[in-house]
Amino acid sequence: MSEEPTPEGGRDRTPLWRHVRDDLRARLEQGEFGDSFPGEMELAKRYEVSRHTVRAALRDLRQEGLVTAARGRRPRAAGEAVIEQPVGAVYSLFASVEAAGLEQRSIVRALDVRADAHVAVRLGMEESTPLLYLERIRLADGEPLAHDKVWMLASDARALLDVDFGHTALYDELAVRCGIRLVGGEEHIKAVTPTAAEQKLLGLPDGVAAFSIERLGRTHGRTVEWRTTLIRGDRFSVVARFDARTGYRLDPAPAPFTRPRRSLRGLDPVL
Repeated sequence: MSEEPTPEGGRDRTPLWRHVRDDLRARLEQGEFGDSFPGEMELAKRYEVSRHTVRAALRDLRQEGLVTAARGRRPRAAGEAVIEQPVGAVYSLFASVEAAGLEQRSIVRALDVRADAHVAVRLGMEESTPLLYLERIRLADGEPLAHDKVWMLASDARALLDVDFGHTALYDELAVRCGIRLVGGEEHIKAVTPTAAEQKLLGLPDGVAAFSIERLGRTHGRTVEWRTTLIRGDRFSVVARFDARTGYRLDPAPAPFTRPRRSLRGLDPVL
């Protein structure tokens, strides 16, 4: 990208990074980078400029909220739903975040043993049954992605009290330390309008919805886990694959969910 003549016959003295910024801004506003935003090296090659010039252009676009990026990670268009989860398959949010080229970290807000009558009943146990409780803010590239709360029988999962869940997958630790692997479950997903407190917790802009996910995890005929997750709607999407023979269904949620809603059936979650 070289300087261009001005209408007066002089030279265009506008810095190159501003030309790059303005062109990228126009393309972003037109939705050109809906699938994947180019990395710095690709942009430098495309515009025939240095990476320093590209970084200067991206700095302004980040300040405008049009792109996001963290140190050592490629930029992406703001609002791009980079985390995808398949319907009807065992999946790992931890693995999906890192597969998208993002670093998965967690802020642990609670890890202890407590009683919760409501959850114990969902797990098919007496109301006073001791439960292991883990609450985390899940981060992708340092940005909040989900607020995750999980309950398990303390008799199954007490060994997890010694785990640092800042950067590890819960079910990997459950398998290694407790000898338990989830093989299936039931998951219910709905779109919700987050409260002001939830917006603040997840750093959600006004007008952005979230997914509320409730799930029971099972292994070999018995329930192991009850989990609730609130996940940002602008960074997460659900993908359904189907064919003419098996297809897929959307069914009303059965008890114990008391409020009418639509649910995605056939999910076997592993987060």
